[in-house]
Amino acid sequence: MTPTDQGTINYKDELVRKLIHLFSLSIPIIYYFIPRANAIIILGILTGLALFIDLGRYVSPSFGSVFYNFFGFLLRKHEVDSSKRNLNGATYVLMSALICVIVFPKVIFVTAFSVLIISDTVAALIGRKFGKTKFLSKSLEGTLAFFVSAIIVILFTPKITGNATEYLIGFIAVIIGGIVENISFGFADDNLSIPISIGLTMWGLYLLFLPDVGLTLLSVPK
Repeated sequence: MTPTDQGTINYKDELVRKLIHLFSLSIPIIYYFIPRANAIIILGILTGLALFIDLGRYVSPSFGSVFYNFFGFLLRKHEVDSSKRNLNGATYVLMSALICVIVFPKVIFVTAFSVLIISDTVAALIGRKFGKTKFLSKSLEGTLAFFVSAIIVILFTPKITGNATEYLIGFIAVIIGGIVENISFGFADDNLSIPISIGLTMWGLYLLFLPDVGLTLLSVPK
């Protein structure tokens, strides 16, 4: 959030929106304990349903009216633009989860997606409430909140070896993710850009610093 752009919904509704966003933390938690194939099936069904509902509001005026009566207060301006037919944030979260589960090893997914849910929430709320200093495309306060919360997430998410190198990999990845979250404002949905940028960075750094671990071994209980 830029200091001059305080959002298209009020702060109270932003709190509700981010509380709902936090429920998405159930995705990496549940995925930690179930096989990848099961996660893909579940997320595939949920993503298909979300796309059906999200696009249906544009196709059917009567359905759209019901949809906006219930959820309209949570949507940003660009999410209700019928000419562009943009998807809402919840749909992007499910799409992102499905893509990242397919692409990334489990440990990388759990870390990257946990950062998305927690740090994006913290950055948005801090940035809207206290953001005064412009930094790149958003506020310095919001970006710092992203970094600090993401570092805390890295300290608690699963590791393979548990050595200092893995923590360094996570710290570097969230710095990249925080910058991507900042500069992607306005042209890419951060529900996609954050976990993908963090995941790709972690993957590359594991290959660089811990090649002997083997990415096929980067999994937690199946």
